[in-house]
Amino acid sequence: MIEVRNVSKSYHRDSLLVPVLNNISITVPDGEFLAMMGPSGSGKTTLLNLIAGIDRPDEGSISVNGTEIATLSESALAQWRSNNVGFIFQFYNLLPVLTAFENVELPLLLTKLSRRERREHVEASLAMVGLADRMKHYPKQLSGGQEQRVAIARALVTDPTVLVADEPTGDLDRVSAGEVMTLLDRLNKEFKKTIVMVTHDPRAAEKAHKVMHLDKGELT
Repeated sequence: MIEVRNVSKSYHRDSLLVPVLNNISITVPDGEFLAMMGPSGSGKTTLLNLIAGIDRPDEGSISVNGTEIATLSESALAQWRSNNVGFIFQFYNLLPVLTAFENVELPLLLTKLSRRERREHVEASLAMVGLADRMKHYPKQLSGGQEQRVAIARALVTDPTVLVADEPTGDLDRVSAGEVMTLLDRLNKEFKKTIVMVTHDPRAAEKAHKVMHLDKGELT
């Protein structure tokens, strides 16, 4: 599903060139649940962003489901992201003025689906995360764990090829974090979703099939 080959990435900080990733190669099979761990600044989120097509490598190639994404134009890359990647963030990124239903529907507004088809997709996604009875609630009326489940439903609603999760339990208490990880485990096992997750939480990483450690931009 994902092939990262000899990828390096650096960023400019004033006049300095700061290396973040150094000649990274990984393979993620279809249906894999991969966790990436490592200290802050080790390059985990940078690698996640490269796989998701948010950023581009300086060197090397990245192939996702047969598409070489590093060579796509900006417009083609944006279209590829909307069709293939579901994003789950630490702080949910829900719009407070929209209901749970409306937040989940947002990615579908860019598609050619009819209003009825959008409703069917949204209701199915919210049911999948156990929030069918909360679709008319606003984020402030939900717990942190429920907000994250709405965010997961939004990531799922376009039926993406890959789910990328950046510290999905980082802002949650232990019970809510456990519920979210149980949900991700179910999405992987029952619905065969390929998941790449960055986490500092060893309990979250236990749900993954494979744990990869990054340190100073290199696999350890």
